[in-house]
Amino acid sequence: MSFLRRHWLWFIAIAIALLIPFLFYDWTKGRHSGFALTLMSEIGVMAIFALSFNMLMGQAGLLSFGHAILFGLGAYCTAHAMNAAKTGAIWLPIELIPLVGGLGGLASGYLFGWLATKQRSTAFAMITMGLGELVAAAALMFMTFFGGEGGVTTDRVIDTSLFGVSYATPWQVYCLTIGWAVIAIALMRLQTATPLGRMANASRDNFERAQFVGYDPQRIRLLQFTLSGFFAGIAGSLYTIIYEIVTFDTLAAGKSANALLAAYIGGAGGFFGPILGTIVVVLLQSGVSLLSNAWLLYVGVLFIVMVLYAPGGLLGLIMQHVPIRRTGRMGELVLPYVRIILPGIVLMLGFVLLVELASFTTIGAAQGKIFKIGDNVINTRLAAPWVVGLFSLVVGTIWMRYEFRTFKVTWDALMDDAKRRGLVQ
Repeated sequence: MSFLRRHWLWFIAIAIALLIPFLFYDWTKGRHSGFALTLMSEIGVMAIFALSFNMLMGQAGLLSFGHAILFGLGAYCTAHAMNAAKTGAIWLPIELIPLVGGLGGLASGYLFGWLATKQRSTAFAMITMGLGELVAAAALMFMTFFGGEGGVTTDRVIDTSLFGVSYATPWQVYCLTIGWAVIAIALMRLQTATPLGRMANASRDNFERAQFVGYDPQRIRLLQFTLSGFFAGIAGSLYTIIYEIVTFDTLAAGKSANALLAAYIGGAGGFFGPILGTIVVVLLQSGVSLLSNAWLLYVGVLFIVMVLYAPGGLLGLIMQHVPIRRTGRMGELVLPYVRIILPGIVLMLGFVLLVELASFTTIGAAQGKIFKIGDNVINTRLAAPWVVGLFSLVVGTIWMRYEFRTFKVTWDALMDDAKRRGLVQ
């Protein structure tokens, strides 16, 4: 019972992850939504990948621009292992195949980490960028292992399962992804409390002092890089199982950028921050991209807003409310939040309208698309929609600046009360 009390949030999170796909279940046909399951599986994979990235940036203070090579090489190792298992060359249960990707990422992490971790800070970031470009270019040159532009295809139905499951359906694959996501996240969480995890934090916070007390910061960086490669490889392996193909895109800078965005938007300073960021980034990529050609612009604006106004990420914003919650005065923030959210919605609608008008005037027109809001067709050549969008943007901005001053007065008063009670560290 004590175990359940200590980890009840984990069990609730697992239950939610298993229940959410049933919100999109087609009860008339008796089957799950393939798109919803693939989207949820992608969130699970990217959560592992973003957390493995945060083992470097958040824990050790190492900004990597080439983390995707660990993800991609783990994915390629998995594809070849699955093909070998399919032909009967080796016997390997599908449930244990993510370990192949993990070991591939582990070996890659040690190899590339041995080079990159000789430096730190900006030099480390530049080395990882160079390594990322090198491996991505190699993927197009060495056909035997990487398969060139076509990549390596595989089949997850290899008829070797510890539980007699075929993994032919998206639901079965999703359950496998959730199982490995829980294992990987729990292990990464435990790693933060190990001596290596603590020394990675110490090396991040004060490089000279860690060296002064007798620890080798370069060795700490290497071990942390290697372990992050193991978990990135597991994520890459699950990616291969889900999509049954691996291409050079899994090694490219774009994949590394996804991990960076997820970690920073969610909050690199807290363990669960990258998971929050992953949910936002994947929904933007897989959801908003179906609705708008300008989804990348929205991601970029969100990233800039978080850097400017919430450097602690989404998790940092949540944690700022903890002292106020302890005072029992959270209810006093409801009305101020409503008042600041309303102009925020007006501002956002104006911004989105202007972006979509510009998008349909250029890209949309070239693709022969028509801008529609509901059943109403919007003529992008008329001035009226542009005036409405600009008006909403300007009014929303001015209104929000006014409401923000009122919100700040209430917030400062509540925080001062929390400080007087000794609830703010």
